[in-house]
Amino acid sequence: MGSADDSPPVGGLHHVELWVPDLARTVRSWGWLLGELGWTPYQSWPAGRSWRLGHTYLVLEESTAMSSRRYDRLAPGLNHLALHAGPPATVDRLVADAAAYGWTPLFADRYPHAGGPDTYAGYLADESGFEVELCASVPPVGR
Repeated sequence: MGSADDSPPVGGLHHVELWVPDLARTVRSWGWLLGELGWTPYQSWPAGRSWRLGHTYLVLEESTAMSSRRYDRLAPGLNHLALHAGPPATVDRLVADAAAYGWTPLFADRYPHAGGPDTYAGYLADESGFEVELCASVPPVGR
């Protein structure tokens, strides 16, 4: 067990589990992106994979208990995951490279300020419709 300094923050995110309709296809997209963002493979089993960053992990699972194989980010539930992606140049590179891994840009006509004039982010959707927002680390407004 680690020291108190290694403890996760109370109330911090422990993990997110996404049930996906096609594990192999999803691993291709998310595995690339998570690796680019510094996440490392954590667990693997026939129906799922997970990646870890610090105290948090993300699970992708093709569960046999799914009631549907269709995901709709516009329905009630999870709309998207927003991830810190580093400086704007890194966001630009990831957005440019993403299509080779099954990602489609969202809001391309407003890139990189689709979230507003004071944001710098890329929005992508994987082949199942899951959305990710890649947020650039930019100085707060007024600095």
